[in-house]
Amino acid sequence: MSIFWKWRKLDKSRIKINYYLANIIDKCIHPLTILINTPRIKTHGRTIAAAYDTLAVACAWIFAHWILIETITNLSTDYAATVMHYKWLILVFWKQLLLELLLIMPLQLLLFKLYGLYRGFWRFASIHDLQKILYVSVLGGMMAWLVLRAHLPTFLVVTFNIAMPPYFNLLPPDVTAFLYLFFLAALLSSARLCLRFIKDYKRLYQDCQRVIIIGAGNAGESLARDLLRDESHRYKPVAFVDDDLKKHGREIHNVRVVNTIAELPKLIKKHAVDLVLIAIPSASSARMRSVIEVCEKANVRCYTLPGITDLANGRVSINVLRHVSLVDLLGRYPVTYQWTAMKSYLKDKTILITGGGGSIGSELCRQIMSLGSVARLVVIDNHEYNLYAIEMELLQKFPACQFYPILLSVTDRIGIQQILQQYRPHMVFHAAAYKHVPLLENHLRVAIANNIIGTKIIAEESANIGVDIFVLISSDKAVNPTNIMGATKRAAEYFCQNLNDHTEKTRFITVRFGNVLDSTGSVIPLFRKQIENGGPITVTHPDISRFFMTIPEASQLILQAVFLSRQGGGIFVLDMGEPIKIKYLAEQMIKLAGKIVNQDIKIIYTGLRPGEKLYEECFYANEELQPTMHAKILQAQSFKRNFNEIKEICQQFEKLCQSTTVSNEKLIVLLQQMVPEYKVTLEWQQPNLHTATA
Repeated sequence: MSIFWKWRKLDKSRIKINYYLANIIDKCIHPLTILINTPRIKTHGRTIAAAYDTLAVACAWIFAHWILIETITNLSTDYAATVMHYKWLILVFWKQLLLELLLIMPLQLLLFKLYGLYRGFWRFASIHDLQKILYVSVLGGMMAWLVLRAHLPTFLVVTFNIAMPPYFNLLPPDVTAFLYLFFLAALLSSARLCLRFIKDYKRLYQDCQRVIIIGAGNAGESLARDLLRDESHRYKPVAFVDDDLKKHGREIHNVRVVNTIAELPKLIKKHAVDLVLIAIPSASSARMRSVIEVCEKANVRCYTLPGITDLANGRVSINVLRHVSLVDLLGRYPVTYQWTAMKSYLKDKTILITGGGGSIGSELCRQIMSLGSVARLVVIDNHEYNLYAIEMELLQKFPACQFYPILLSVTDRIGIQQILQQYRPHMVFHAAAYKHVPLLENHLRVAIANNIIGTKIIAEESANIGVDIFVLISSDKAVNPTNIMGATKRAAEYFCQNLNDHTEKTRFITVRFGNVLDSTGSVIPLFRKQIENGGPITVTHPDISRFFMTIPEASQLILQAVFLSRQGGGIFVLDMGEPIKIKYLAEQMIKLAGKIVNQDIKIIYTGLRPGEKLYEECFYANEELQPTMHAKILQAQSFKRNFNEIKEICQQFEKLCQSTTVSNEKLIVLLQQMVPEYKVTLEWQQPNLHTATA
C-alpha cells in the first residue's frame, strides 16, 4: 500500500514538473518570437545571416585549435609544464590563428556563395539546406587540412622554441581539420534549426488559440485528443476545468485539470485564454448562461459541442464545435422518442401535409422521410417558392422517396377533393395557417377564410374519404385569445374536436404548442436582421414573455402525439417548459453576436400592439390535463359544443367572406359567437410591422 502512495506522489510530482516546464519553455521562446519578427530583423535578414556565418567560421576555427592545444597539453607532461603558467593558452597563438583564418575565411565564404547558402530562408530550413551545409563544411575542412599542413609543423616550435613530440605530426592537422568541419557544420545548422524551431513553435503553439475545456469527462477527453491531433494546430488546450474535485491535479493527454468552473474568470486571465470550449453535452441552461456571462466579461469567445446525441454517436471533434446558441440558453433538452414503434406505425402509409413549405410543415416532411418507411408523401402549399424549396431538399436527401408537391390553397374545396381522391392519404397533418399576429389584426376576412374555412374544408373532405387520422397543428394563442390569429385557431380547434364525434372512421386530434425558435416571420429572424443593421432592437414591452421550442423538437413531439392518439382523439399539449422574456432573448442574441447590450446595439420598447398579451397560456383552466406515456406530452379534455351551431356559424363565415360588402364588425360578432372567450381589442389601427412579435 505504501508503494502505491509513493508512486502516486511521484506521479503527481512528474505532472507538476511537466506542467511548469512547459510554461517556462513557452515564456522563454515568446520573447524570441517577438524579436525575430521585428521589421528591422526581417529587412536585413541576409546581412545578419552572412554576419553570423562569418562569425561561425571564426568560432569553428578557434574551437578546433583550442581542442588541439588542450589535447596536446594533456597528453605531454613536458609541454604541460612549459605552458602551465599561461591561463588562456589559446591566446598565445593568436597571431598564427589569425594568419590561418585570413586564408580560410575568404575561401569559406566563397563556398557559401557558390552553394547558394543565402538563397533560402532560415525559417524554412530543411534537409536540403542541411545537405548544403554539410557540403561546404566538408570542403572547408579539406581546405583547412591544406592550410594546417602548410603551417602547423612550425607552429609550436616557433612559439615555444621546443621540439615537437613524434605523435604530433600525425594528430594535429587531420584532427583539427575534422574538428573544424564538425564545429562549422554544427554552428551553421544549429542556428537555422533553432530559428526554424522558434518559427514552428510560434505557428504551432503561439499563433494558435489557447483553449480551456470545461468538462474533464468522455466528451472533454475526445475533444482534447482531436485538438492535439489537428494538423493545422488551430487550438492549444492549456487546461481542463471540472467541478469534480477528484479530477483536480490529474492530466488528460498532458493537459492538466486545474480547478472548478467557479474559478473560470481567474483561469482565463492566468492562462491568457482565447477560447472556452464547453464539453458537457448535458449542461443545464443555467450553467451555460453562467459560463457565457464569464466569457463575455473576459471578452473571450465560447463554443460548445452539439449535444449528447453526438457524443453517443462518437461525433466529438473540432469540426462539430459551434457557437453557443439560443437553444443552449433556453433550456430545451433532448428527449427520447419511440422511433422504432413510430417507423412501424407509419410503414407503407400515404401522408398528406398542408403548409408543407412552412417552418413546422417542412420539418414534419424531413422527420417523416427520415424514418424511411412511408409509402408516399403529399405536400400542399400555396407558396410557390416554399413548395419548390422543400421539394429540392427532399429529393436531394431522399432521392428514392415518392414525393408529390401540390401547389394549392386549403380554401380550394374542389382542388382538395381531387387531391384526396387521387392519393387517398392515411394521415393528414394540417399545418397550413396564417400566424402573424399584428398583420392578421387588419386582415380579418383573409384570416377567417384561411384558418377557419380552410380547416373546415380539409377536415370535412378528409372525413369524407375515410382518412385514418387528421392532425390539426394549433397554437398557445388559441387559449383565451385576444387577437384574430388566436381566435381563428381556437375556432379551428372547436370544429375539429367536435367533428371527431360525428365521423365513423377519422380520428381528429389537435396538437397545441407555443412559439418555435427561428420560424418564418417570428421574433428571432427579425432580431437577427436588426442586429446585422446595427440596431436598434424593438421589443413591445420589457415584461412580455413567450414559450419557445425548437422546430425539430416540436415536429418530433407532434409525431409522438399521433402515435399516442391510437387510443382516441383529443387535444395534446406539448410541454413548453418555462416562458422566456423577449427582452432576455434580445439581450442574449446581442451578446451571442459579440455586441454589448445598449452600447453597440440598443433595445427600445414600442408598447403592446392590438391583440398582444404580456404572456401566453398553453391550456385552459377548465381543461383536465392528463399525463401520457411521453413526459413532454399532456392530453387535455376537449370542450364539447353544439356541432350544428358550429357548422352554421362556419357557413355564415363562408357567405360573408365571399361577399363584397362584408364588414369587420359582422365578422367579429360571428367570431365571438364561435369563440366566446375571445376578448376583442378595441383599438383598430395599422400596426408597426417592424416591431418584434412572438
